[in-house]
Amino acid sequence: MRIRAKLFLALAALMLCLTAKAAGDSYDVFVPISKYLASGDAESLSAWFSDNLEISIMSSTNDSSKNQAKQILKTFFSSHTPRSFEINHTASRSNTKYALGYLNAGGELFEVTIFVSKSKDRYVIQQLKIDRIR
Repeated sequence: MRIRAKLFLALAALMLCLTAKAAGDSYDVFVPISKYLASGDAESLSAWFSDNLEISIMSSTNDSSKNQAKQILKTFFSSHTPRSFEINHTASRSNTKYALGYLNAGGELFEVTIFVSKSKDRYVIQQLKIDRIR
């Protein structure tokens, strides 16, 4: 009986560790990114930018530094005040994640595409694309 109790405790501890690891692996990087897009917070969103990234707003594409991309986004948000943002699709492969969502801003609807990749021990935005839906 005593061996069974020890075995049970060992298995319970193992299951707890595996559950905790699974919860850590399921972290959704798009939750904070979505929050900043919905509120038009270019400053906080730029903390997620790679040092160099591709930013495309209404077909104007730029390979930009983190600071340049932040200014481009600030300009967009000043003309198109966000009301809401919702992600409709996500996918991932290896160290890359992708999200497609819709931004309601300035009385218009925009399709937003976000690519993030793992750099060192955190995810960073490599590409951000905002297109007006016709």
